[in-house]
Amino acid sequence: MTSSPAIVILGPSALATARRMQTLYPQAVIHGLRGRVEADQAYEDFGDTLRSLYRSGTPIIALCAAGIVIRSLAPLLASKGAEPPVLAVAEDGSAVVPLLGGLGGVNRMAREIATALDTRAAITTSGELRFGTCLLDPPSGYALADLEQGKRFVSDLLGGESLRIDGTAPWLNDASLPLAEDAGRTVRITTEQRPTQPDELLIHPRTLLVLVDKADDLAAAIRQAFEQSRLAPKSLAALLAPQALISDKRLAQVASELAVPLRFVRADDGLPPRVHRSENLQVLQADSPEAAQSMGRPRGRLSVIGLGPGAAEHMTPAVRRALDEAEDLLGYETYVKMAEPLRPEQVRHCSDNREELQRARHAFELAASGRRVVVISSGDPGVFAMAAAVLEALEEAGAPIDWNSVELEILPGVSAALATAAKVGAPLGHDFCLISLSDNLKPWAVIENRLDHAGAADLAMAFYNPISKARPWQLGRALEIVRQHRTPDTVVVLGRDIGRPAEALRVLDLGELTPDMVDMRTLVIIGSSQTRRFPRGDGGEWVYTPRSYPQS
Repeated sequence: MTSSPAIVILGPSALATARRMQTLYPQAVIHGLRGRVEADQAYEDFGDTLRSLYRSGTPIIALCAAGIVIRSLAPLLASKGAEPPVLAVAEDGSAVVPLLGGLGGVNRMAREIATALDTRAAITTSGELRFGTCLLDPPSGYALADLEQGKRFVSDLLGGESLRIDGTAPWLNDASLPLAEDAGRTVRITTEQRPTQPDELLIHPRTLLVLVDKADDLAAAIRQAFEQSRLAPKSLAALLAPQALISDKRLAQVASELAVPLRFVRADDGLPPRVHRSENLQVLQADSPEAAQSMGRPRGRLSVIGLGPGAAEHMTPAVRRALDEAEDLLGYETYVKMAEPLRPEQVRHCSDNREELQRARHAFELAASGRRVVVISSGDPGVFAMAAAVLEALEEAGAPIDWNSVELEILPGVSAALATAAKVGAPLGHDFCLISLSDNLKPWAVIENRLDHAGAADLAMAFYNPISKARPWQLGRALEIVRQHRTPDTVVVLGRDIGRPAEALRVLDLGELTPDMVDMRTLVIIGSSQTRRFPRGDGGEWVYTPRSYPQS
């Protein structure tokens, strides 16, 4: 499977099963029919949606009758080799039927889903039923040389031909293959690049490693080295480089171009034997694909992400991807739970919400060891959240030098202010400011000064951390300052748990606002002198601040 599957459902009765499958494929998006079911993404027409996903090569898991799927995709069924996996699954999870994509791993997916749902997959592929394996879909670490020739090879076996195995193919040990010493057909496992013979199935093990000492003209040099040595490019398992080149972006580009991982080795790492050497690279031969995959370690990555306000549809795809790829997740326990679904093997490091610098240092330590690490914030990581703490930890004196070799990325999220504003309209439609009323990390006098100046500047204001048990008086004092610059009829918006199940939204006047209406989970927006409110059709109110401002 080359991409994350799409789970397509028609109604709410399938949602529970879809969520169970989403724990198996965390990056999968659940598509639900608009107006019938609340899913990750809404669609208007079932057939159009399936055909669009199919054309894009997206694996499809449809929780509905197999016939509906077949009729929807029938006009597109032309090239068998180009099929993405397509499966029909009963709404209650009682049946898993692979329909298309036998060469794309659909049967493997069917067995994975069946195991997760505690049922059986209805495998109907002749070769797999007869032999107990799909010869045309070798496991990770092996690559088929020629698909079309492979189809003829399997057809011959089904017609009664026997075979022998030349090379190491552990996954075939338990298969029910027609083996014979004098067989007329051969499954040949080799790193040699050559034309496939009519009587053989050529499979390349991914056991070759390329060790480089510079990135200049590297892709061309690797191709030339493989051609000169008659080695199969499909046998390339990874690109290796010394630690000194860990920050060289050109290496990552070459690895991406060659579709192999990039890993780094130290001088004292034991390396496999060399089978080719040229001016700036060596080709190494590992004993097995597993041994090749264990060589070196990847560049560590630290992703600082924002979940948005809480609802899955407000999380950006880049953030979801970082969460799904993470090995370690760090954050306040509430936010880590909001990041679900997560896989059991992902390590959760939960800590108190006031331990931000310690959390950032821990994240760098993990990432510097070669792991993929995510630091989780709600909203946007750069708005009163973890991005600043991570950068502070990186800049501070005494930070280990290998922290600078970590691939650091900061992925934006929808902040609480923007989520609340969108729910009610556009109260931040003109100039505005965001102010945290917490004095844990800055003096209260600074907060008062900023409130006074923001009020005098006639900015709309959004208050984060407005009140808590430890700070019961500060919102009242903040309102005293704001009221020196605003009339009692100034529009106020209170958004509590926006994007979460307990969401509550309220529009009122500044003269009505009292601190007991607000808690720590409330985002307070106080409009400018120009902010307006008017009735909406459903009985609520729209609030907006015009983009134009009166000329003095």
